[in-house]
Amino acid sequence: MKIRLQHVKYMPKDLEKGVLYLSEEFGTAAHLCACGCGSKIRTPLGPTEWSLKETPLGPSLYPSIGNWQQACKSHYFIKQGNIIWAGQWTPEEVEAGRYAEELRRKAYYDALESRNFGFWRKLWNWLKNLFVK
Repeated sequence: MKIRLQHVKYMPKDLEKGVLYLSEEFGTAAHLCACGCGSKIRTPLGPTEWSLKETPLGPSLYPSIGNWQQACKSHYFIKQGNIIWAGQWTPEEVEAGRYAEELRRKAYYDALESRNFGFWRKLWNWLKNLFVK
């Protein structure tokens, strides 16, 4: 199955099969589940979420789409406009994947905070330690 990219401002109410809708303004993508069940799949885009790459052959969405909350439990990648099926995960694998995502988000935002406020926080801690014994 091929999937093509369509730029939109707002997500349409009715999604078309084989189309990955991209709203850059709202940082999100949406499509119908590749298994054909009709579920609307929404993927937020950003440094701690999914990333979308436009290629001449079609869109690529990373990481994989795991529809663990849908009845179909489909799991696939979208790479250069192609659906690449991946194996279903056990409930334990889903839980481990969610935990790993949470850790990646925390690490990203901790690093961002440290870059933005690292000097001031270190200075504050140094000053505080001068007076607290």
